[in-house]
This record gives sequence, C-alpha cells and structure tokens, in this order.
Amino acid sequence: MNAGLHADELLSRIQAWGKELAFSQIGVAGVDLSSAEAGLLAWLSAGCHGEMAYMAAHGLKRARPAELVPGTLSVITARMNYLPRGTEDGWPVRELQRLQRPGEAIVSVYARGRDYHKVLRNRLQQLADRIQAAVGPLGHRVFTDSAPVLEVELAQRSGQGWRGKHTLVLNREGGSMFFLGEIYVDMALPPTAPVEDHCGTCSACIGACPTQAIVAPYRLDARRCISYLTIEHAGPIPLEFRPLVGNRIYGCDDCQLVCPWNKFAQRSALPDFDERTGLSGSQLAALMRWSEAQFLQRTEGSPIRRIGHERWLRNIAVAMGNALRAREGLADSERADIALALQARLDHPSVLVREHVRWALDQQAAQAT
Repeated sequence: MNAGLHADELLSRIQAWGKELAFSQIGVAGVDLSSAEAGLLAWLSAGCHGEMAYMAAHGLKRARPAELVPGTLSVITARMNYLPRGTEDGWPVRELQRLQRPGEAIVSVYARGRDYHKVLRNRLQQLADRIQAAVGPLGHRVFTDSAPVLEVELAQRSGQGWRGKHTLVLNREGGSMFFLGEIYVDMALPPTAPVEDHCGTCSACIGACPTQAIVAPYRLDARRCISYLTIEHAGPIPLEFRPLVGNRIYGCDDCQLVCPWNKFAQRSALPDFDERTGLSGSQLAALMRWSEAQFLQRTEGSPIRRIGHERWLRNIAVAMGNALRAREGLADSERADIALALQARLDHPSVLVREHVRWALDQQAAQAT
C-alpha cells in the first residue's frame, strides 16, 4: 500500500469512487467465513441447490475466500440498485396486478434491462483499477454472481444489509432491489460493521411464495423456486409446479414485492436497467411467435439470452397453459390467439418444447370441464 495512505483513508476513497461508479454502497468483509460452513454444507447435503452443480463443485472454497483466490486478505463488497429509472411509486402493487392478467408475460424486474453481470463486472473492474492506481500493484479478482462466492454472507458481514427470511439481502434505505458484487484483494482493509436484522416477526415473503420454496425462515429450496425452475433448470418443469408458475416466464419477484422494506427501494442511477421493449407487458402469444433469430436479436446483451430459445418457449408454453385454464382475466380473442400460437409449435424440433406445448393445450380442455 502507498506508504502515505492510511487504510481508513483509503477505504473512504474507495467508497467515494464507488459512488461515482453508481454503486449504492461499498463495504469490506474479512475472509474468515468459517461460521457459515456448517449451514452451507447442510444446504448442499439436502440437495437444495438442485441442478446448480457449480454450487457444490468447489466445496468449502465458497466459504474460504483465501482458498478460492490465494492471497486474498479482504473482500470489497458492492451493491447497485436496479429498479428502472422511470419506476413510479406504488410499483410493487402494479407488479402484483400483472398476475391477474393471465395473457401477459411476466419477466422479473431485474432482467428487463441489460445483463447485470456485464454492468457490474465492468464497474467493479474500474473500481479495482482506481485502487491500483492509488496503492500500486494489486492482486485482485472481480466477481458478480459468477463464481463460488458466498455473496449474501459477505454482504451481510460488511454491512450492506441483513439476510431476509427469503434469503436475500435487505437494506433499510434500499429494500432488496439491488445486485451484489465483490472484489477479492490481497491487502488488508478495515472491515465495515454489520447491521441488525429488521425483519422482526414479519413473514410476508414466506406466505407469498407460490411454490412454498422458502421452506423455513432464511432457508430456500431452489428446486421449488420459480426463478430456479424458469432459469437454471434445464429439463421439463415438474408437473406439480406448472400450475403454480402462473404467467411468470423468467424469474419471480413475489417474495420481494410483498416485503415492506421495498417501499424504500431506490431507482438505478444508470440507463442500463431501463426496461427493453418486449420484456415488460407483452402478451404471451406474441412472445411464443418469436423465432430463434428474433429471440437472439431481442435479448442481445440481456440476462435472458443465457437460457436459450428452447427454454424460453418451454416457459412461455407453461404460462400459456395456465392462461388457457384461467376462468377470469382472459378475453375470448386472447384465448383463441394463445391456442393458435401453441398449435404452431406442436411440431417444434425440441422434445422439451413439444411436451410443454401439448400440456398447455390440454389445459384448455381442463378449463372447459
């Protein structure tokens, strides 16, 4: 470290640079996460990570930053708000109202703009470059939901917020509508203090989960989570969960939408997370008709592209089946258009798509009985 720069002064500068780069908050955590190891092992042993094999592949390296990146002495944590700039007050209620319009496709709020991995990674690297310019050679590695990192644990320890009962980080000034990122560095920085848990007796998130994926306070079974099923899960969506998916085609925000702390959620300072055309308020039938080329073109630079066109159609087919089975909220013309769009995919080359399309069309008959 620059001999003339005290660690506390450097931290203040890093936090100021972070603000300039549109981060909501910068903190610092130590590398001893040993108290989190037992919980991590129990969660993995129970299979709650589902098909996300990368979560188990590195073993306890997830809880040992200095083993994951040798030489690491401190972890700089960062959070960045992602609500689109034009978001109006009362947005959680309006988002929940989308569930009452079965012909409308719901994409999780965070995924309606640019891929956050790219935005955060680029800005975290800029922050690391500034630090290096101030202190000289710096061993470091940047992460944002991209490696076996215990992001929530590190964020909680460094004062970014507390772990909510839905397992996401909550902040008194920012709710939970933000992304997390980290910089592992080979220099010692003063840790920032954690904050108290402010969930109290509230269990709104647990009650709101459509699939009861929050199996206990602070414990999530990913195998039941709609975000996991529509994004991480590659195969058929289990029959028991299909009706519960509703019209959500990419992710699920329900546990966040009912959280009282999200009345304090902040708008993003960046245009990157503004909603893209087609990813908010679109009709299921219109999205089902996207060709693979259209899907790739319209999701370029979006986190949605990573699931591919096949899973995109799978997810939409499930939502369409739920719409056909719905007794309210769907006009006859919408119902007919959904059926036509499904029928056009009956001969799709993918077995996965064909099976979900057939299931969806069967729901029309179920609704009539």
